[in-house]
Amino acid sequence: MIETVGKRAFVFVDGQNLFRSAKEAFGYAYPNYDVKLLAEKICLNQGWSLDKVNFYTGVPDLQDNSFWHNFWVNKLIGMQHKGIAVFKRSLRYHNETIKLPDGKIFTKLVGHEKGIDVRIALDVVRFALRKVYDIAIIISQDQDLSEVADEIREIAQEQKRWIKIASAFLVSPTFKNKRGINKTDWLKIDKKTYDFCLDPHDYRI
Repeated sequence: MIETVGKRAFVFVDGQNLFRSAKEAFGYAYPNYDVKLLAEKICLNQGWSLDKVNFYTGVPDLQDNSFWHNFWVNKLIGMQHKGIAVFKRSLRYHNETIKLPDGKIFTKLVGHEKGIDVRIALDVVRFALRKVYDIAIIISQDQDLSEVADEIREIAQEQKRWIKIASAFLVSPTFKNKRGINKTDWLKIDKKTYDFCLDPHDYRI
């Protein structure tokens, strides 16, 4: 396919995956990113035109964790005011047993997202079918999303047009996961780039 000249990019952000990566790679204790700035920076570095940012996250229910529920409600409202499309789902909880190095065992309640990766994959495919982007950038390292790359290539063949799918992810000397999503182009985000895109609002307050 002939590569498109004016490349329109849609960015799909797995919010919890990005936070866990920032915590391990850079030591940040809460989701302090401004995804609009981050998406703009990624596209600027590649010479692409950012058309849309889509953000996906699990959110604890108020009765399960009022602090983090309120944090995410306020942060998501801030994102929507910036024109970001937000998709959220309630976290699901179960007891997880953990064995400590000294042999002691304790149980804690752990929250898990359900269906976020499926929602991202559906949206990547849906918008490709509508021909509204030339480049899909997924900010995540979730390998469950690797199959969507095959779907995008098939859509490109059917539509007889050029489409790129890329994954953007954090890198640091201490971060063990050094792989983007399989079958996608990899875009690495270093600490300098990430720190340029910090959210000035601390929604924990």
